[in-house]
Formats: sequence, structure tokens, C-alpha cells
Amino acid sequence: MGKTQAVDPMLITNLLGAIGLGASSGLNAWIPLLGLGLAQRFGVVELTGRYEQLGSTLALAVLGVLFVIDLIGDKIVVIDHVLHVFGLIIAPVSGAIVFSAQADLLSHSHPVLAAGAGIALGGTMHMGRSALRPVVSAGTGGIGNPVVSLIEDVMAVVMVFLAILVPVISFILLIALVFFSVRWIRKRRERKAQALPDAIT
Repeated sequence: MGKTQAVDPMLITNLLGAIGLGASSGLNAWIPLLGLGLAQRFGVVELTGRYEQLGSTLALAVLGVLFVIDLIGDKIVVIDHVLHVFGLIIAPVSGAIVFSAQADLLSHSHPVLAAGAGIALGGTMHMGRSALRPVVSAGTGGIGNPVVSLIEDVMAVVMVFLAILVPVISFILLIALVFFSVRWIRKRRERKAQALPDAIT
């Protein structure tokens, strides 16, 4: 009988970090790129190959400008909807980059699979975020949009910070975020279903 090969804890840690970074790109496409670039710049992480360029002065400057534009624009009704349309492309691409950059540290990862996982994570989170925003906008007359946008930004920053430093916690936070979001949507649908017969009668 052959010996069972032990799972490398570093593999699991980097994978959880990649999942956290990929998912956070759906909340804000620029924060994980900027966060990973700064982490590379200050030696917190050591990206390999082409991903090292995320820590370059030019990359950080461009990402910083794009982040500020998105930060302000997403707080303004109408403009936020336009940004969300572009986000359908940008978020998955960002997810693919940060997931691949983190997964590239693993010799076991395949570049195509890593990119695909990042696209799926970033795209799914962004679509969920885009689906919730009109509900909030309709319920508050657009007043709640800036608040929700700010919460998304804070969540993205926290998730990126944890994904880089404490990946396990970032993964738990992601699971909790998905759980409570789904629960909130279900409760809202139940309330609407109950209110419909009352409105008819």
C-alpha cells in the first residue's frame, strides 16, 4: 500500500486567498488589484512572472485613478448603473487576474483553470451585486445607493486585506456574506408574495 500524500497547508491557504480576492473583485473590481499590487510593492506577498507588474509605479497609479473614479461614480444614481454595465466585463477580468496571481504561487494550479475560477467568482459576485442595487434604489428612491455602495467598498477592502493576510477568515466572511444575502432575498420575496394577495383584495 502506498503512503497517502499529505495536503500542503500552504496550498490550501493560497487557494482560500485566491478565492477571497476573486470574489472581492465582484464587489469592487479595482480594490483587489490595487490591494494585491500594494502588497507586492511593500513585500507582503511575492508575486511571480508577469504579475509582479501589479506592484509597479505605473500600475499602481493607473489602478489608483480608476479606483477613485469608480469610488465617486458608484455613489451617483444613473452613473452607477453605467459602471455596473461595464463591470460585467471588468469584474470577471479583475477576478481572473487576482485569482491567477495568487494561484500562480502554487505549482499545482493550471493557468486556464485559475483564470476561469476567477472569472466565475468575480462575475457571479458582480451579478449578485447588480441585482440587489435596483431593489435598494426602488425602495429608497435612490437615496440608499451611496450607502450600499460604501458598504460594498468597505467589504471589498476588508475581504482583500484578509485574503492576503488571513485567507481562512476571508473565506468564512465570503460564506457568511453569500448566506445572509440569499436569506435577505428570500425574505423579501416572501414579503412581496404575501403583500400581493392583500393588494388584490
